[in-house]
Amino acid sequence: MDFQLPADDDPRRLAVRAWLASHPNPTGRELAEAGYVAPHWPAPWGLDADPIHQLVIDDELARAGVQLPMNPMGTGWGGPTILVGGTQAQKDRYLWPMLAAEEIWCQLFSEPGAGSDLANLGTRAVLDGDEFVVNGQKIWTTSAEHADFGILIARTDPTVPKHKGISYFVCPMDLPGIEVRPIVEITGGNHFCEVFFTDVRIPADLLVGTLHDGWRLAKVTLGNERVSLSTGGVLWGNGPTGLELVEQLRDRGGLTDPLLRQDVARVYSEHVVLDLIRMRMLTAALKRQEPGPEASIRKLLADEHGQHVMQLARAAIGAEAMLTAPDGLDYDAHRDGRVLAEQGPADDLHHPSWYHGFMFSQALTIGGGTFAVQRNIIGERVLGLPRDEDATVRMSWAEAQRIGGPR
Repeated sequence: MDFQLPADDDPRRLAVRAWLASHPNPTGRELAEAGYVAPHWPAPWGLDADPIHQLVIDDELARAGVQLPMNPMGTGWGGPTILVGGTQAQKDRYLWPMLAAEEIWCQLFSEPGAGSDLANLGTRAVLDGDEFVVNGQKIWTTSAEHADFGILIARTDPTVPKHKGISYFVCPMDLPGIEVRPIVEITGGNHFCEVFFTDVRIPADLLVGTLHDGWRLAKVTLGNERVSLSTGGVLWGNGPTGLELVEQLRDRGGLTDPLLRQDVARVYSEHVVLDLIRMRMLTAALKRQEPGPEASIRKLLADEHGQHVMQLARAAIGAEAMLTAPDGLDYDAHRDGRVLAEQGPADDLHHPSWYHGFMFSQALTIGGGTFAVQRNIIGERVLGLPRDEDATVRMSWAEAQRIGGPR
């Protein structure tokens, strides 16, 4: 099987180059309307692109130094769910500004008592006329302080089994009664937030899908989350790729330590395997299939790969890596893409973003579904192993779909 990308004169490459020639400094809206932000989405928001076509587009944009709009919770998680369950009016209203990153999104799922057991959530949404009144708390919400909208799941029927009484909403983050409290983390930044809801009134037309059908849509989000957290850079889709690290080490003259050289070979091999799994998942997405266990497999591999990449970078720099601290950039510049955590680090491995990445990578195997939970899903669903009899982790495949971890 040939895993090489199409040749330099492939018509799909030439089409992207021609578009870039007429749009040398494209805006987020222009990239969205061209279908380049989410090429695998259906028209008019995407190009119905197959995996190879999507990789060609990504490759050509990278060559031209064009950065796509950054809105990972929107285009990666919320958008695919609105495509599945949203009304036409919701698609028309939210998808274009989402793709263009004109409106930033967050995910309001996890709660203090409902992370790994997400369906155990306690946030309530009670219908009152043409509005839902929401009360409760969410935690580990990425970029909530910058978000314009959130995808929210809340309990709308407490009298039925827990996964049957949940509904899914679009939540404007400027509604009265919403309080956002940033959480300071090990990097010194505030990637995560707590969000409190006190008598927040959400218009009924912001219900996605039908009432009490939110668990089905939440599974779509969680599956796409694991796809999204496993693409692009090694920090949940952000930061550098393993290949970029290998190239930087080569440009620095290579490594003489045989153990570090072996680590380089491992990082490169992991990068190639993850790209191949990504292509398989994109193929499933094109067939309108919901993400399956492959998403858990790739996320599990990608999280550990991200830690391997950052550990190798630190080891290659040596003891002086401990003296390199971040320069304070975090998510304050989210809208214009200047966020250190979301950019590929500078060519110099002493750049502060490598330090930031190393510290942040400690969370990779916890967020979005812990490594232990993902192994349970894979063992039971893919390998057909018996269910884990430990009551704290025992689950069926259907139950496993509610696993989300911090978000």
